[in-house]
Amino acid sequence: AAVGYQKSPVLLGMARNFFLLMQALLTVTVLAFGISRDIMGTSSLTLSFESPCTVGDLRRQLLARWPAMSTLASLAIAVNSDYAMDDRLLQPDDEVALIPPVSGG
Repeated sequence: AAVGYQKSPVLLGMARNFFLLMQALLTVTVLAFGISRDIMGTSSLTLSFESPCTVGDLRRQLLARWPAMSTLASLAIAVNSDYAMDDRLLQPDDEVALIPPVSGG
């Protein structure tokens, strides 16, 4: 005989909360170049943020995680190959490039 099961209100609540949390998270790929790659210790990583998230929010979170980035004279950010201002909203699966100052001649 098949064993019946009851829908547990606790499990349903947990599943609903998990679903809402996953909807609220925004995942982006971050590509780091030059000195920003050296500071982060990697050239690419995937980060999740609470949504909505702007380029400025991303910048602040990166500086909090890697304080050495604050020593850079500038740090341009491109989203999907277009330079982006801090007020640009990030979208799920955006590709974000960190472009530090370039030296040389």
